[in-house]
Amino acid sequence: MDNLLLLVDAPVFSLQLLIDGLLAGAIFALAAYGMALVWGVMNIINITQGEFVILGGFVTLYLSYLGVHPLWGVPVSALALFIVGWGVYRLVIFRIVDRDLFISILATFGISILLQQLMNQIFGADIQNADPNLGTLFLFNDDVAIANIKFVALAITIVVGALLILFLRKSRIGQAIRATAQSARAARLMGIDTDRVYATTYALNAALCGATGSLVVMTWVIHPFIGLIYTVRSFMIVVVAGLGNLAGVVVAGLGLGAVENFAGFLLGTEFQAAFVFSLLVIILVWRNYRLGKKRQYLR
Repeated sequence: MDNLLLLVDAPVFSLQLLIDGLLAGAIFALAAYGMALVWGVMNIINITQGEFVILGGFVTLYLSYLGVHPLWGVPVSALALFIVGWGVYRLVIFRIVDRDLFISILATFGISILLQQLMNQIFGADIQNADPNLGTLFLFNDDVAIANIKFVALAITIVVGALLILFLRKSRIGQAIRATAQSARAARLMGIDTDRVYATTYALNAALCGATGSLVVMTWVIHPFIGLIYTVRSFMIVVVAGLGNLAGVVVAGLGLGAVENFAGFLLGTEFQAAFVFSLLVIILVWRNYRLGKKRQYLR
């Protein structure tokens, strides 16, 4: 209650939380791009999403230890995770494509646990961060302070989203991905190698997560067991935005970031993760209710 009164008495705190949350939401949206792609094309809910994000963060972190500026870690982590994603597809994911959705959840959940333990053994369980040294921007008579890396994250999210749309519309593999998403059987009849399409799609998803992880490690902190919250955020954003709606993913991501930031301030940071999981339950119940109403209408 005291925090709520503080927001009422000092509106500048609300402005700080809003801007901070919207910019944080851009980072969430970047990972959600990949989940929307995999879910829409392969009909797989990728529980490994968050672990790919954290792994990308560790790639950037260790590049910074070698003297490379963390911003260069964004493309490097994306490339490294593209390779990892391609390998995971060839080892496991190709076996569960066209299978029951629940099987994909179990399989990717198992991969996520394996990645957690591998990261714990290789990188350690300590909380770590890579400082980009980009400074802080002060707004509104220095009453609002925003880390410049968050503006960089917003720009990267918008650019990557635009490039992804161009890739899907203009390139041959992008057109093949769109065709496979519409009907994999028809795509096969037209001579499209759907296995290659699926491998590329899953690897692209991992690359997007790698870029997200670079921004996460520069903005907040990472450790091997924090990936699940990024999986849940990505899932929520895609559920709200809908498959194939990249603009909606950005809007939903920004909205989630703002709402989560206010919840963390009002409830306390120790309840922020609990709020995210509770919000997921509410969204799923709401979507189920909407689908039920739609089925009744069609009858």
